[in-house]
Amino acid sequence: MLRKKIKTIIYSSLLLGAFVSATVLPVNTFAASTTGFFDNLKSFNTNIWAKSDGWTNGNPFNCTWRASNVNFNNGMELSITKDAKGGAIPYAGGEYRSNNRYGYGLYRVSMKPAKHIGVDSSFFSYTGPSDNNPWDEIDIEFLGKDTTEVQFNYYTNGVGKHEYLYKLGFDASKGFHTYGYIWEQNYIAWLVDGKEVYRATSNIPTHPGKVMMNLWPGIGVDSWLGAYDGVTPVKAYYNWAMYNPQ
Repeated sequence: MLRKKIKTIIYSSLLLGAFVSATVLPVNTFAASTTGFFDNLKSFNTNIWAKSDGWTNGNPFNCTWRASNVNFNNGMELSITKDAKGGAIPYAGGEYRSNNRYGYGLYRVSMKPAKHIGVDSSFFSYTGPSDNNPWDEIDIEFLGKDTTEVQFNYYTNGVGKHEYLYKLGFDASKGFHTYGYIWEQNYIAWLVDGKEVYRATSNIPTHPGKVMMNLWPGIGVDSWLGAYDGVTPVKAYYNWAMYNPQ
């Protein structure tokens, strides 16, 4: 317990002592990348990030990712819109993903999710077959039908079913708060405004993943997200994101 508190203090100090723009930090040997980062998301930083563009993940994502749905206006804005390019999928969504993969350490974001039934606003790390890896993922997700809760989840080698809904005590869509997780070999600890609120200790992911933020409407998952009504635009807002290696 003391070790955990010391680590939390160290991580918080690293953040508070930080950064006005994207900053490079030392890295551990586990991470696939050679650097950590802090980015205030004021502009498109191609050294760290890419905009997903021109493809879809398939069900339950009822959108095509479009670079035009990732914008910067005193912070990053992800949006759901009608897809101007047409096609079988009616909507466009926004996704911002790191160029590199990152391993054990502290992940945090300041964000304000979308409040709209049928949509999902997220911050997470992911790797899978497209990276020639097993599917490993650690999630922070806001279901737009009730933004007084946040859902935590993770997948190890494609095995999930670890969903946990945490009641925040506030409406996350009304203002910016910080959310994150500490990922270590033997646990994941999720944080809200710097405080640990949930911990998982079994079958923890091991493969470094890309840091990702996205906003998307669902299809075929009404029991989970609720039924999306097709109203656009829908927006989620992000103030900064960071990763600090173990």
